[in-house]
Amino acid sequence: MESIKTVLQPYGVEPYFLESFGKVHKVYSNKGTLAIKEIETKKGVDFVRNIHYLYQRGYNNIVPIFPTQDGRYAVWSNDRLYYIMPWLANEEKENRVEKNQMLFRELARMHTLSSKEVEINKEERNEHYEMLTSRWEKEQQFLEEYVEQCENSEYMSPFQLYFCMYYNELTQALKYSQRKFNEWYEESKENEKVRTVIIHGKLSNEHYLFDERGKGYMHNFEGSKVAAPFHDLLPFLTRTLKNYPKPYDECLEWLNVYFQHFSFRKEEMQLFLSYLAYPSSLIAITERYYHTPVEKRNEQRFVRKLQRYYWFMKNTEYVVMQLEEIERKKKEQEEKAKEEAAE
Repeated sequence: MESIKTVLQPYGVEPYFLESFGKVHKVYSNKGTLAIKEIETKKGVDFVRNIHYLYQRGYNNIVPIFPTQDGRYAVWSNDRLYYIMPWLANEEKENRVEKNQMLFRELARMHTLSSKEVEINKEERNEHYEMLTSRWEKEQQFLEEYVEQCENSEYMSPFQLYFCMYYNELTQALKYSQRKFNEWYEESKENEKVRTVIIHGKLSNEHYLFDERGKGYMHNFEGSKVAAPFHDLLPFLTRTLKNYPKPYDECLEWLNVYFQHFSFRKEEMQLFLSYLAYPSSLIAITERYYHTPVEKRNEQRFVRKLQRYYWFMKNTEYVVMQLEEIERKKKEQEEKAKEEAAE
């Protein structure tokens, strides 16, 4: 309580009672129920700057951050930064699909308002393309050599057996990612500018809160930064799809809501699909198994992880192929519209 009193002093707030939930403190005070959030110092500058920028661009659906009496948005105390906002009850009982649709609609609005064209260094883009292409080629070569080694072994371990069963689908996913990556490079290599947005940085429906009137607010912007818009989508989809195999139509519904309000350009969609489809988890667990000495391998644990990552790849494949089909139909409609306009 004493340390919290020090933080609240610049706000003119007198605390009565305190509850702590990790880095968040719920404070009952003379100015109502407040939330005090700790933030790492190194993230503080970007956090304050990005919040200011969103406010300036007209995006106000952020849990309000209260300024101190002298106008600061964060207070330094005990080698930490703290900021204050109202405590939201968050009692809205939305189901997960509906809440995520609202979240993606809000995210699209935030990306739209913060969208900005910035110049890009062509040499840096070329270096990124060559570096990633080289890495993926090495990983593909490793997979080819390892499957041959497994097939030539006198006795396959359970992990090797499952790996050989998954190999064809694994290489198909890898080749698809490489193809989309090459398409992105050919489409964008002459572009002098690229579109950036303020990304949330840690997108989650837990970071979308409701007030007592049912109005939704985004919060927890400590990881926000300027980046390509798909950097918010990829981690969210990855967490969702790392589950048992099934058709994830709800992911397509969320993305459809997002794209209705903030559509990707052709090169953005190509890069998004390339990164989403790349089977990095399966490759990583295979490399880890290969480099782990036999006497230190926990075969059951490795097999379990391999199977989970295979399911993740199949779930991702479903979403990617559905998005691919949507893009194909969109292209057909555009070409048809051009033909009708020419006539």
